[in-house]
Amino acid sequence: MALRKQPLTDKELEAWESSRDLSAELLESVRQMKAGKGRVVMSPLLSARKKSGLSEVEFARLFGVPVRTLRDWE
Repeated sequence: MALRKQPLTDKELEAWESSRDLSAELLESVRQMKAGKGRVVMSPLLSARKKSGLSEVEFARLFGVPVRTLRDWE
């Protein structure tokens, strides 16, 4: 499948969404996870916080942001 250089138009997006079978996609995702084919991707920020051993509150304070903002970033 070729990569698009521009976003889908509203009409194209609507056509694509209506053609999807979300139940089948979800079931296939579960099958892949059970088969060990899935992977968990951790954000670099979350990885850094975990490695530092700091709590969310401590890490947020270090950056001078609310904990909610840190959670959004992670």
